[in-house]
Amino acid sequence: MRYKKEAGNGSCPERRASLIHKLHSSYSGAIMQNKTGFKVSTLSAAVASALISGPVSSQGAGLEEVVVTATRRAESIQDIPINITAISSQLIERQRLTDLSDIARIVPGLTLIDQGPRSGNILTIRGLSASSITATDGDNNGGGLVGTYVGEIPLYIDLRLNDLERVEILRGPQGTLYGAGTLGGAVRYIPNRPQADTLSYEFRGDVYALDESNDAGYEAGGTVNVPLIDGTLAVRASLDYLNDPGFIDYPYLVQEAGVSYPDPLPDFPESLDREANVRSKDDVNDEDTWSGRLALRYAGDWLDGTLSYYYQDQKVGGRQINQRLGFGTGKYESANRFKEPNKRKNELLALELVADLGFAELTSATGYSEYSEKGQRDQTDLLLELELSYEFFPQFSAFTREDGNEDTFTQELRLVSTSEGPWNWIAGAFYSKFKLDTLSQEYAPNYEEFLTGEPGPNALEYEEKLKQEVEETAIFGEVGYNITAKWQVTVGARWFKFDDDAKSRVTLPIAERVFGEQPFDGANSTDDDDTVFKFNTSYDFTDDIMSYLTISEGYRLGEVNAVTPCPDPLPVDRQLVCALPDEQKVKSDTSINYEIGLHSQFSDAVLLNASVYYIEWDDIRLETSTENGFFPISTNGDGAESKGIEIEATWFITPDWYLQGSYAYTDAELSDFAPGIVDGEDAFAGDRLPGTPKNQGFLATNYTIPLNNGSDIDLYYSVVGQSNVYTKVGNRNFGESLGSFFLHYAAATWNRDAWRISLYVQNLFNEYAITGVRRDTSTFRQVGLFDLSRRYFQNVVRPRQIGLNIVYNFEE
Repeated sequence: MRYKKEAGNGSCPERRASLIHKLHSSYSGAIMQNKTGFKVSTLSAAVASALISGPVSSQGAGLEEVVVTATRRAESIQDIPINITAISSQLIERQRLTDLSDIARIVPGLTLIDQGPRSGNILTIRGLSASSITATDGDNNGGGLVGTYVGEIPLYIDLRLNDLERVEILRGPQGTLYGAGTLGGAVRYIPNRPQADTLSYEFRGDVYALDESNDAGYEAGGTVNVPLIDGTLAVRASLDYLNDPGFIDYPYLVQEAGVSYPDPLPDFPESLDREANVRSKDDVNDEDTWSGRLALRYAGDWLDGTLSYYYQDQKVGGRQINQRLGFGTGKYESANRFKEPNKRKNELLALELVADLGFAELTSATGYSEYSEKGQRDQTDLLLELELSYEFFPQFSAFTREDGNEDTFTQELRLVSTSEGPWNWIAGAFYSKFKLDTLSQEYAPNYEEFLTGEPGPNALEYEEKLKQEVEETAIFGEVGYNITAKWQVTVGARWFKFDDDAKSRVTLPIAERVFGEQPFDGANSTDDDDTVFKFNTSYDFTDDIMSYLTISEGYRLGEVNAVTPCPDPLPVDRQLVCALPDEQKVKSDTSINYEIGLHSQFSDAVLLNASVYYIEWDDIRLETSTENGFFPISTNGDGAESKGIEIEATWFITPDWYLQGSYAYTDAELSDFAPGIVDGEDAFAGDRLPGTPKNQGFLATNYTIPLNNGSDIDLYYSVVGQSNVYTKVGNRNFGESLGSFFLHYAAATWNRDAWRISLYVQNLFNEYAITGVRRDTSTFRQVGLFDLSRRYFQNVVRPRQIGLNIVYNFEE
């Protein structure tokens, strides 16, 4: 779309054999195994199992093991010699986590440029992003820097966090097992699977008041699990609906595009009536989202298969922004001339089969997904910035409507050894086919009549059609060997090949009629293949202390820029939207991670995990624009690096009171001179990369008060914080530093039997903070009759929310 961007490892054999035995019939589940007599109350235990990389508490049993499948084996998280965080359903409920932006605030090293639900989010791990912070529209890949999975299926989606068993976050490049898009790491949504021995259902509801909003919001949903054949076949269904009232007002909407004067401000000519030209609408960034899943599972003696359908339909009314700095709006006001609604729909059909072959488990993961998007954007200021005569039409205003459709098919076959002995191995093959079809149409009402004196047949000023197809094939494997009962070594590799073909057609209808312009047709293609590697070794000093060393690589596929190649020679008498030869293709970028980590537990009450790392990033991807037509494209730079520390800890002060926290220090910077990468300005080695705070932390405490009637009250408090963020590399060329902020959360929960009732407050002190920007303050200039200060805006954090959450969960 034209302007969318403008915006396996082994642990010691005894542990692994025990876990495999216990997990034979629960491949992706979390097992809780009692290790001590340390008594912890049910509520404290449940929360403690939420966000730690190791033994946790559950059901009053003390510190126990959490099992994850991040290494493609079911293993205790403390025995996995990699850097991983597992967020359980308990913390999702207790902290009221709803999406990726909430997860990113509590996981060390994970960062998301929160632009609100209207815009696509940019997800990074360990600072591996060199592009300037800017509003993103239409990009359905989270930036392509972090791989995301729904179960076993690679798919980017900002999934609503309902009916999930856990979310696993793997930090550091994961190219061998997880493939493309894992430069920084991977995020895995692990859903609750149907259980054939349990009839259960859950009803959940939430109602809340939101500061700056005129209405209340609410969310309601439920889950049902029904055994069809006892012990063998079951179905599980989940459905949720969110109605968020919004809190951003739009006081400068034009009454009629191309007729109304779009800038009737106090210093505008007195002859113009402000009310006759602009109107106001409150709470424009409202949201309505339906999300759900239907799953059928067969669990036999040797075959475990799950067929799942996922659905998420999201409608958002506008951006979560203000133009306070450039246009003088309020903290929660937008100066856009048009509402900017957006609708996204995600659907995924997945079949996951696991067959026990005796010597190995064979996994087949088949996924087919469809994504569609329809949106509208205010395009006025971008066109004015081009200075192609739009700026001399006093009533000029323009908007863009965009439609996009994606289809993705993926297939992975994987063999994972299960036999005992010093050797373990994984071997697999992967295939994916991605298709993209987009239409972008730009409208400038009455502009043609301004140019010619005669009205045109329609207001369509620009149209772009794009078709793109990307195929990837990969073969991968890992081999591990236990040198001793305490010391293991694993090596792995992945070979991949991809082909990317794109065809586009750009037309300028008004320019064709008035100036005789011709359409631009073009086709681009690129392909590449490469191999990435991994080395890992770990040593168990005791049963509770393990250290590891990892050297791992990640990659992101190259691509063609979806823009018409420029003709040769270039015509000098016509408007061009085209790419020069060096603007047409982007190489794959790669990262290599060197990391030392520690997993440890002390005194049956303290858990501490930590790591230090250094990452080299080559052929870094940067965002820029074509020389002709200002079309957004990507290009390659030289190199960057990131180094840092990540720590997670839990401490049970008493059986009913615990502290839990995490901290990350991230220092990401250019390692080479980069000419012209900051909107034409040079950047230098040592310049800090944008989008990631150097310091990021999470701290929570929970205290449980037992009551005489068998119920209890759980008091929970947490704070998340981050230091400042740069908007451009080195903050060069009008870059800026977004200030640090802290967000507080408090909740009191009453629990008895199947009931859980919570009173909570998010953003307790109503902190106002800036999370992202579009463009920069260089746009504060006059062009013709117009002031371009609205070209710049800031994303804001969500204000205080006070709510009541009720859950009823029945199981027999």
